[in-house]
Amino acid sequence: MKRCVIFDLDGTLVDTPRGIVTTFAAVFAQLGLPTVDSGSVRATIGLPLPVAFAKVLGIPDDDPVVARCVEFYLSTFREIVLPKAPRLVFPGVADGLRSLREGGFLLAVATSKYLANAEALLVAAGLREEFSVVVGADQVSRPKPDPESGLLVLQRLGVSAANAVMVGDTTHDVLMAHGAGMSSIGVTYGVHSGEQLLSANPTWLVDSFPGVVDIVSD
Repeated sequence: MKRCVIFDLDGTLVDTPRGIVTTFAAVFAQLGLPTVDSGSVRATIGLPLPVAFAKVLGIPDDDPVVARCVEFYLSTFREIVLPKAPRLVFPGVADGLRSLREGGFLLAVATSKYLANAEALLVAAGLREEFSVVVGADQVSRPKPDPESGLLVLQRLGVSAANAVMVGDTTHDVLMAHGAGMSSIGVTYGVHSGEQLLSANPTWLVDSFPGVVDIVSD
């Protein structure tokens, strides 16, 4: 019987939220756009980039300004965050992923990042080899919290939803899991607080990555 664990990336495996906020600020400066407070940017982490930029700027996501922001973001993120990636991996993640994979679990990533940036971050962080499948927001028509990303992972791995669990730090991850018929583990060390995560009714809630490994391995 195949079993899989699907992980979010930012705020779940790698501590990138601060770098994301810094990258947003750099993009706004490069394009001469008004400064946006960091709290507003953090609130969009976990959403696809066009949706995030549209939300913080208060404009439609098909506005040409959004497309320019996304373009600048993709290159700026690589310059600002990727060199720091090995130091941003959350405690217990590297050993935990290895333990799960060696225990027979298929591992995957379902992220709101575009695939190229997700792959680059995983490689830079030294984690890419642990995952059989990586699905980015640009590979689906309806990213998180829609279940399409999770369902695509299950299809590619040949695993049923009953034998899968989604791990993430935002309600978007939990809602995606619910929609796909999977169990979910919310982690409180990322972007959303425990209270926010509980509002989406995760199957489990933990405060560390070793806690994730314990639940999955039980």
